[in-house]
Amino acid sequence: MAREVVFTERAPRPGGPYSQAIKAGGWIFVAGQVAIDPSTGKVVGGDIKAQTRRTLENIREILAAAGASLKDVVKVNVYLTRPEDFAAMNEVYREFFPQGPPARTTVAVKIVDEAYLIEIDAIAYKG
Repeated sequence: MAREVVFTERAPRPGGPYSQAIKAGGWIFVAGQVAIDPSTGKVVGGDIKAQTRRTLENIREILAAAGASLKDVVKVNVYLTRPEDFAAMNEVYREFFPQGPPARTTVAVKIVDEAYLIEIDAIAYKG
């Protein structure tokens, strides 16, 4: 099975030794994304709704670069720094996955940079 690195300028550049995504066979593994605006390289506002929206937009752009879309996502992991943001995050999340949402795990964690309220990774299948 061929392994292909996925990269797009329309999402933040990796901040370490990892790829935005890896495509292997029909699978696309999107690395954890945060609320960085790729045009500025800066974190978007401190509101969980704005950060969730930007993070999912970044994932959408990476999937597009891999020839897929959010409709192809089968599994998502959401990492929240504040459990009390769960309901507000879900409001925005529903906009991106309105019907037949993927399987999901959501956990509260401490993210390395305190400016980030959320991190999301995803697995998609485009067979």
